[in-house]
Amino acid sequence: MPEAAIGEEYGTVSQAPSRITEELLGACVHCGFCVPVCPTWDILREENDSPRGRLYLMLAEADGRVDPAGAFAVHLDRCLGCRACESVCPAGVPYGHLLEQARARIRRRPATRRRQRWVLSALTRPDASKLTYAAARFLRSTGLAGGLGRLLPGRAGQLLRLLAATRPAFGLGASSLRAQPPRLGDDPPDKDDDRETYALLTGCVMEGLFEHVHAATRRSLARSGYDEVEAPGQACCGALHAHAGQLDEARQHARRNIEAFERTDCDWVVTNSAGCGAGLKDYPAWFAQEPDWLERAEALTGRVRDVTEILAVELERSGGGSATAGATRAIEGRVGYDAPCHLHHAQGVLDQPLDVLRALPGLEVEALPSSAHCCGGAGMYNLEHPELADLVRATKLGEIQRGGYDWIATGNPGCIMYLGAGLLRAGDRTPVVHPVELVDRAWG
Repeated sequence: MPEAAIGEEYGTVSQAPSRITEELLGACVHCGFCVPVCPTWDILREENDSPRGRLYLMLAEADGRVDPAGAFAVHLDRCLGCRACESVCPAGVPYGHLLEQARARIRRRPATRRRQRWVLSALTRPDASKLTYAAARFLRSTGLAGGLGRLLPGRAGQLLRLLAATRPAFGLGASSLRAQPPRLGDDPPDKDDDRETYALLTGCVMEGLFEHVHAATRRSLARSGYDEVEAPGQACCGALHAHAGQLDEARQHARRNIEAFERTDCDWVVTNSAGCGAGLKDYPAWFAQEPDWLERAEALTGRVRDVTEILAVELERSGGGSATAGATRAIEGRVGYDAPCHLHHAQGVLDQPLDVLRALPGLEVEALPSSAHCCGGAGMYNLEHPELADLVRATKLGEIQRGGYDWIATGNPGCIMYLGAGLLRAGDRTPVVHPVELVDRAWG
């Protein structure tokens, strides 16, 4: 961003950093292991656009040595939040949490704040999001999103391409139906058998645009011996708000979800969105200074599992056959797997998606060479920093186009949308799907 534009976007910090934050910042040993794995450093070759450089800036701002407007805010906002740095950090610095706290201290200009809040409300508030997603599904189902997305430049074209990428690769059809009607959370569970129970985090974007993934999740878990328990009153996970530095709003969503899932008598809280799963597992960090809520957040986090974690456990229990037992078709083709950052780095779920996919008959599965690297989507980042995001994504698009894949599989809605949008713009029709869709497809 040109220096002249800095003052137009940023103001001053809204609150001083806590003692806890200062101690965590001080844990960095400045070894530099994080630098070469950082996507923005790889492109810009600027120390302040690396995790180490950003931590220096956070500490300097906490000590009052740098202006919180200007370069401090610019370099923090350029971060994708992929957390690849955490996977290689020998000191265990919780960079993602520090980034959210630092962004929360930046007081944005009124116009910028209003734009952010309007977008987040349109996507996550139940009253506003119903209209948003109804209009989006209309544009998707009529083909207008894909057609206009190929033609329109700028942010409008990008939004339409992202929307077009959510179109189900296998159609809706029966996948729009639940596998079975879930029980209400306050109903006594049936203990006549050993079937474990789960509640599905329905979310906002997933519920609005990826209903086919929810249906595939429900059917796959039912076939693997799990019963669904409904969790009424749940909300958006709050991750998008936290990434934007709106931690108060993120905690409001978190409290609703903690209460909703506390009311359910289930073994697991299942997510099929890497970003949402990471958000739920980050709740203890959000409530680090609220002991009562911290204890409740930790109890919830202990039950949270990605759907591929559940399916992988069933594979292991059955000696490798649970995901394929009863499969009615072999899916012939090649799958390129791309690991979502918030599954791979933030949650440490590494092999389970690949294990599940490789158990499906007829599939040849391989991880993309850059699988563990960010695709550039990063929530709303690709709309705020389109040039940088495109440069980050370019490597993966090249790998996909050279790989001759029939499908690309990745377990996060933002990754599905951003990779799909890039392929659409390039005229490549390779579908990007959630791994659980392929599991469901194998069952017929």
